[in-house]
Amino acid sequence: MEEMRLQKYLALCGVASRRSAETMIADGRVSVNGVTVTEMGVKVGAKDVVRVDGKAVKPERNKIYIMINKPVGVLSAASDDRGRPCVVDLIEGVNERLYPVGRLDYDTSGLLLLTNDGEFTQKLTHPSFEIWKTYEAVVRGEPNEGNVKRFAEGLTLDDGPTLPALLTVIGHKGNNAIAEVRIREGRNRQVRRMLEAIHHPVLKLRRVGFGPVELDPDLKPGAWRYLREDEVSKLLGAARANE
Repeated sequence: MEEMRLQKYLALCGVASRRSAETMIADGRVSVNGVTVTEMGVKVGAKDVVRVDGKAVKPERNKIYIMINKPVGVLSAASDDRGRPCVVDLIEGVNERLYPVGRLDYDTSGLLLLTNDGEFTQKLTHPSFEIWKTYEAVVRGEPNEGNVKRFAEGLTLDDGPTLPALLTVIGHKGNNAIAEVRIREGRNRQVRRMLEAIHHPVLKLRRVGFGPVELDPDLKPGAWRYLREDEVSKLLGAARANE
């Protein structure tokens, strides 16, 4: 194995994405040959011993890619220091260390990807790749054409302007509307905040698409399956198209 930056090595080990690995390094959780590393730029090779929280890690050989229908009330995380249920807890029979590709809010359900492939995660979550995510929202009232135009132009939220997004009313539920929302970012509670900004707050939200992959309609909340090879290829192809 040729030398590589420590954060890339940790991603290949299935510990976390590169960005999360950088946080681990900065927090002093990573050591190389017994020496704690807290700065970026360190390179490691095949003979180096890398530990995270005292446990030695090595590159994953068996790459795992999973689609799960995350239920409401489950964290998009591998673990939680407060003991709350995490999405990884729902995966049984897989020995590899998995973590989510991005995240869904605690009170949002739907399509979430899990993997041990840090490079895969990096390509699908880095802001520069702008992978489209599709959501289905039940909202109070009904958005009008002016709201649709505002989404298409981008909204200004408390953390800055959003990229142009797509808003389409696809149905109704009583006096409320069912809307499809497509965004290319992954800010905290972004879809909810965008819909609140146009005065149509979310009553229920689920993600139904990640890039070219759609939520399997046969997956009940909490159920999961492995991604097919063609789905993995399509996801990577969507990322490459934006490079």
